[in-house]
Amino acid sequence: MSKRSLAALFAALATVLGLSVVALPLTAHATEAGRTATEPAAPHDPFGATVLIGTGGITWTDISEKETPNLWMLLRDGSSAAMTVRSVETNTCPIDGWLGLSAANRASAPRTGTGSVQSRPCSPIGEPVGGVVPGWDSFVKAAADRKFDSKLGLLGEAAATSDVCIKPVGPGAAVAAALPEGTVDRYSPYSDANLLVDMNTCPVTIVDVGSVRDPSDLAAGEQPAEGSRTAQISAIDKKVGDIINAAPGGADFIVASLSDAGVTERLRLAVARGPHYGPGQLNAPSTRQPGLIQAQDLPITLMSITGITIPGNLGGTTLTSDPAPDNSEKRAADRLQKLVDYDLASHEVHSLVPPFFSVFAYGQLVIYLLVLLVWKGKIGGPDTRRRVLGIVRIIAVAAASVPASTFLANLLPWWRFPIPMVSIVASVGIFVALIAYAALRGPWGRAALGSLAFVSAVTVAVLAGDILTGSRLQQSSLMGLQPVVGGRFYGMGNVTFALFATSSILLATAVSSYLVSHRRPRVAAAVVLVIGVGTVIIDGAPFWGADGGGPPAFIPGIAYLILSILGLRMTWQRIALIGLGSVGLFFAVAGLDWLRPADDRSHLGRFIQAIIDGNALDIVIRKGQQNWSILTGNAPLTLLVPAALLFVIYVLARPTSWGSRGLGKATEKAPTLRAGLVALVITLTVGFLINDSGTAIPAVGATVAVPLIVSVVVRTLQDDLRAVAGTRRARRS
Repeated sequence: MSKRSLAALFAALATVLGLSVVALPLTAHATEAGRTATEPAAPHDPFGATVLIGTGGITWTDISEKETPNLWMLLRDGSSAAMTVRSVETNTCPIDGWLGLSAANRASAPRTGTGSVQSRPCSPIGEPVGGVVPGWDSFVKAAADRKFDSKLGLLGEAAATSDVCIKPVGPGAAVAAALPEGTVDRYSPYSDANLLVDMNTCPVTIVDVGSVRDPSDLAAGEQPAEGSRTAQISAIDKKVGDIINAAPGGADFIVASLSDAGVTERLRLAVARGPHYGPGQLNAPSTRQPGLIQAQDLPITLMSITGITIPGNLGGTTLTSDPAPDNSEKRAADRLQKLVDYDLASHEVHSLVPPFFSVFAYGQLVIYLLVLLVWKGKIGGPDTRRRVLGIVRIIAVAAASVPASTFLANLLPWWRFPIPMVSIVASVGIFVALIAYAALRGPWGRAALGSLAFVSAVTVAVLAGDILTGSRLQQSSLMGLQPVVGGRFYGMGNVTFALFATSSILLATAVSSYLVSHRRPRVAAAVVLVIGVGTVIIDGAPFWGADGGGPPAFIPGIAYLILSILGLRMTWQRIALIGLGSVGLFFAVAGLDWLRPADDRSHLGRFIQAIIDGNALDIVIRKGQQNWSILTGNAPLTLLVPAALLFVIYVLARPTSWGSRGLGKATEKAPTLRAGLVALVITLTVGFLINDSGTAIPAVGATVAVPLIVSVVVRTLQDDLRAVAGTRRARRS
């Protein structure tokens, strides 16, 4: 009897026994192109059959109706998203993706070799031997060493505790379904001949269909896979179709690319289709970004829709679907374009961030050196100095406009152009030119702090507006959030906080200087208080900024500025009161966040849960290691931090120094300028000390503060040169 005849016989027997293995449509919402997705679904078991198909190395740019018909069908009839697969290391190996599914958290296998971990080859995934996953003990040890509080075997243990049967098919699936001891039940290797039986053994089936390994992107020493990248994708697409045909009717399907294709990290593919997921867009409360999910959401979703009791304090959340009006080919093509945009933007910008920060950091150091030479009289005579000072002021204001412009650049689809480096520089340059021109040529440009106030206000408005509307501009921007890194998806990261807090303090300084100079100190203090409260709320609220380390750093600085405006000294008692208040505010906000449902908590609430569970110290240690790594491993930031802070402290500490002569005259017109700069130093220093990756805070804050300070001093020096100019033309210039 042929295999096809045997398959038909199995299908008939299964139907008689009530297993319903005939290949029915996968979704109760729609199966024919154009049919509305809002029609009522047929009744189904809320914990019916669920199939998780795991692969790796596939992005949405690989999908097309012609080349990958089965994945295209799932895109058309199901809900889709771009997915960050970041595990412990920068790039994710296939075994790392499956271990992350097992632990419902970040996990990775040890990699042998020398050099950076990212450049080491990925190990193949072995078939279970004697019912045990090979190398399991080494995986457990690696998970313990990484301090991510990852428990391997969590998914398998949760299913066993809930008495839910899982059928693993393929070696990666065995890793995902294994118990904490590494044992795995009901395992089968992937086989076309046995697929029909395998897909109908348990209500939950996990299938490993293999991972794409890009021959052009593999680490040295890794054994290449058979066939080209295109051929590998085609083979996986065929397996997906075979599984669909063999699975129970009315099953939920989740197809996820769990790993990278080589050393290059990238957003990957995820799509779900079935009674729970009709045509539309996949969303995850854990990212708060439409169409963007993370790999940790997959095991939570699998447990949620199959009736498995979900353990507490996990980072992932249950995936939801934003339904489309129908499952037409056109709507599928539109969704694919958005997903490709997500992928391309995150991929292209990620490689541009290091050179951007290098050029930007070294460029600012050059500006400081140029200003030093001008102030020291090393460059030309009075006429030359006037011209140079004019150029320096323009450059300084333009440099301070760059951070806000990097966010605004995402209003333009720069990633669709052939040369991303050119297109993103042009996009940023457009907004830099607009902001700098308005700052210098507007009526405020004549005031000592006019340009400073304008650029600061624009930066505050751009960042506040973005935070309040969901952090869309931050995604895949040069100075914003990087989805492919998977660190933070919304709210205020360290870079955003540094820009926001710095600009807020500078804006408060400019406004208070104007009011104090008009003898209205109480009004000035009240205005600064309003600015400070607004900044703290936007930065710290769990539903907006969700920043735990920001308010404790910002409050001491803004408090110092308010006390200085009112003429009150900063005593030790007041310092202690401000410090305790800042810490108390953090725990109050974090505690309120913890009271919300687990899926709705930000990292503030999860930190409180970590304290309760006794895992908070691991988080603190890991974040401290990140800070040290950035400080010792990033030359531009390492140089810019001491250069920027020493520049500001030196200018503030020596009233008779070359820099403070100009600054001292500026404070005559702006009486709260010195206090504002001291407040800024306090905030940046505290932020550096208490935040993970805190090294970035003073460095990034300096990218706005120092150029604007330079512009203020240069403006004062220009006024001095005009006063002693010998000709009317020189006085006008």
